[in-house]
Amino acid sequence: MKKLIACFCLIFWAGLIAGISFLEAPLKFQAPGITIPLGLGIGQLVFQALNKIEIVLLVIILICSFPAPFKSIQTRLLIILAIILLADTFWLLPLLDERAKLVLAGSPPPASHHHILYIITESIKLLLLIILGCLNLNTLRHEK
Repeated sequence: MKKLIACFCLIFWAGLIAGISFLEAPLKFQAPGITIPLGLGIGQLVFQALNKIEIVLLVIILICSFPAPFKSIQTRLLIILAIILLADTFWLLPLLDERAKLVLAGSPPPASHHHILYIITESIKLLLLIILGCLNLNTLRHEK
C-alpha cells in the first residue's frame, strides 16, 4: 500500500508541475486585462501554495519509500529531487519573490538568470518525477 501511495504522489506532483509551471504560469499573462503586477501577484500566491504542496508530497513519498537501499536508483533520484526542492524552497523562490516585490513596488529589478534557473529546476523535477513514477509503477507491476 505504501508503494501505491508513493506512486500516486509522484504522478500527482508531476501533474501539478506540468499544469502550473508549464501551462498556467505562461498563459496567465495572455489573459485579457492581466497586467504584469496582477500576474506577478497571482503567480506569487500560486507558487507559494505549490511549494507547500510539494513539501507535503515529498514527505509522504519519503515516508512511503523508506527504508530502501541507498544504492538503488530510485533512492538516489529521490535524494536529488529532495535537494532540488530544498534549493527551490530556501534559495531560489525567495530570490524570485524579492524580484516580484520590486516589480510590484514599481522598481524594475536588475537583470538576473534566476527565472531561467527556476525553469530548469522545474524541468528537472518534472523529469525526475516521471522517471520515479514509472519505476514505481514497474515495481508495483512486478510485485503482483
